[in-house]
Amino acid sequence: MKRAFKYRFYPTDAQAAELSRTFGCVRKVYNLALAARTEAWTLRQERVNYNVTSAMLTAWKKTEELAYLNDVSSVPLQQALRHLQTAFTNFFAKRARYPRFKSRKRSRKSAEYTTSAFRFRDGKLTLAKMAEPLDIVWSRPLPEGAAPSTVTVSQDAAGRWYVSLLCEDPAVKPLTATDTAVGVDAGLGHLLTLSTGGKITNPRHERRDRARLAKAQRELSRKAKGDGANRASARRKVARIHARIADRRRDNLHKLTTRLVRENQTIVIEDLTVRNLLKNGHLARAISDAAWSEFRSMLEYKAQWYGREVIAVDRWFPSSKLCSNCGTLQHKMPLHIRTWTCECGITHDRDVNAAQNLKAAGLAVSACGAGVRPQRSTPGGQSATKQEPLRREP
Repeated sequence: MKRAFKYRFYPTDAQAAELSRTFGCVRKVYNLALAARTEAWTLRQERVNYNVTSAMLTAWKKTEELAYLNDVSSVPLQQALRHLQTAFTNFFAKRARYPRFKSRKRSRKSAEYTTSAFRFRDGKLTLAKMAEPLDIVWSRPLPEGAAPSTVTVSQDAAGRWYVSLLCEDPAVKPLTATDTAVGVDAGLGHLLTLSTGGKITNPRHERRDRARLAKAQRELSRKAKGDGANRASARRKVARIHARIADRRRDNLHKLTTRLVRENQTIVIEDLTVRNLLKNGHLARAISDAAWSEFRSMLEYKAQWYGREVIAVDRWFPSSKLCSNCGTLQHKMPLHIRTWTCECGITHDRDVNAAQNLKAAGLAVSACGAGVRPQRSTPGGQSATKQEPLRREP
């Protein structure tokens, strides 16, 4: 299994200048190719593929206006064209939106090198067009005998430099199968509630730095707009606070998802539409800070690594309104109600009950692929409407 190992590094002034030029050239080539492909389709109904844009790149380098493209390694430029081809492939397969132009200020600064454009020997990485190896902080060792197939260099908004090495990791292999399963209900009061009754506190990372962030943003708003040094310094200060929040959040999610995957064979979650939930102006900040989408993404790829199963239950499944003991469906369940008593006499914690219902529904889908059966009855005596079939993730 191939896995990326990301490390921070500290470039010299010459290396930083070379990488900055490379980032700019990668962005320029990507935008030129995107414009050419869009124009060809709009005017002539002609599809332009990677091979055609590669020939265009050769022609661009020969022009006086774009001669500076010869000053950087050609490999990251070719990789930019391949990335654009992947973006169009995803668009035509309806997995993504139409590719957008890269912005100098807002887009991610990165460049990808393949084996012909870097040298990795004795733990030292040297990129093309550079005389000295990168000063990498090896925060964790690479797998023994690892030979990176690609190297991606990037710089974040806070000015930090990172290098990501893609290589085979023999440690990533299926874990011993178990018969344990858990339902996971995501929330805001508690980040996660498990069907076992356990609750994981929401760290609220953004709230801890909210005052500092607001002060830095006020200082940035007072700076004159443009490319001045003062505004750039204030912008980096804001970016560093955002980076600190994101780093803590990502670290916490990695620990939670790794624990869930190692301890359970089957993990059942709810198929939440976070994009729609963010339209709630009162809860958007808290939902963004909880990072439910990132949690699900981590859970799914780690489950794939270690031979586990993640099942997403349809978002319309009434997990909160359904009694996990007798199956009675309540008419309404406002968010402010955190505990409720069913007509069968069982008092439920709203989140724990939802997690237990998710687990039961997910296991039913895993066993036979069936949908949710009509519930027995509602408290008012009327039969509950049949729920939509559960959708299992591919």
